[in-house]
Amino acid sequence: MTNIVLFGPPGAGKGTQADIIKDKYNLIHISTGDVFRYNIKNETDLGKKAKSYIDQGALVPDEVTIDMLAKEVDKHLADANGFIFDGFPRTEAQAKALDSLMQEKETQVNAMIALEVDDEVLVQRLLERGKTSGRADDADEDVIRNRIKVYYNETAILKNYFQAQDKFYGIDGVGSVQEITSRISEVMNKL
Repeated sequence: MTNIVLFGPPGAGKGTQADIIKDKYNLIHISTGDVFRYNIKNETDLGKKAKSYIDQGALVPDEVTIDMLAKEVDKHLADANGFIFDGFPRTEAQAKALDSLMQEKETQVNAMIALEVDDEVLVQRLLERGKTSGRADDADEDVIRNRIKVYYNETAILKNYFQAQDKFYGIDGVGSVQEITSRISEVMNKL
């Protein structure tokens, strides 16, 4: 079973690449955002719990997020070749929790694959996406720059966590979709 964390700042192309890689390697793509939206929309117990925090403007506690991911992993564990985690983990505590979850399932996170893209390229990509996505956070350059800053200040530190385990792979995230997929595939084929 091959399990990867797909990583990178907003606009790096994680969603695009996750869709391609999941099909190419027959992996289950778990997007934290999708899992949250599903649980909230379907008013599951965990969704209600998460919504109560979101409605207060608070971050959803790690335990709730991990419980949602665990249920998602359990749904697919029997027939999965592995998982792509997209949007999770975002903190070292979450990375440790994910490691524990995978150990419980008698597997592990094999790699963090990070799409590395220059900030100015990210800004242009997101502004372009904002023209068609309908997402307000993709339409305002100041908001975009703040999201990128938050990523570097709070999330990019995970690079050190996975480097310490010799599981970090930085990938050039600039080029055609096919070129980037090819770079990711080189890493995947080594795993």
